Amino acid sequence: MGTESFQSEQWVPYPVELVFAFFANPSNLLHITPPRLKARMETLRVVPPSARPVADDPARRFQSIAAGVGSELKISFRPFPWFPVRIRWTARIVEFVWNSYFADEQVSGLFSRFRHRHGIEPQMRNGMEGTLVSDQVEFALPGGWLGALASGRARRELESQFAARQERLLTILESASRQARRQRS
Repeated sequence: MGTESFQSEQWVPYPVELVFAFFANPSNLLHITPPRLKARMETLRVVPPSARPVADDPARRFQSIAAGVGSELKISFRPFPWFPVRIRWTARIVEFVWNSYFADEQVSGLFSRFRHRHGIEPQMRNGMEGTLVSDQVEFALPGGWLGALASGRARRELESQFAARQERLLTILESASRQARRQRS
């Protein structure tokens, strides 16, 4: 069974430091997961990354938890609202570069292979500072030809989840930005 891939990009009008701080905090995963999945964090083991770079501008010095290489999180979710069984999924952070990217891989879960690279890079658009959020997901399903048949469904589900995240991300980042301003005051 071959590996499938999925990519997504979204530009947001917020500084890279804020966007990276938001995505690097594993607790925020639940905020960007579609509510229909009823996701919950079962366990979280955070390994701190190397020291956070200190931004020249004090307004860009965000103080939040970040999950470095070796961090693991286990979530559970309900794939179908009418299906009472929760699916468990464990991921481990395998790469981490401040304000640039991090990658996680499935330790246990539905896939035979799952790797997600979260790219965060500063990008100007129309003279406005912002951040390009990119996601590269590689996955494979177990089960031979049955897995191959299900891979189209898995891709559509990923597309749906990332579309839902994109719809919510601007509102969530605006709230995170307001909260950061209050904490600095």
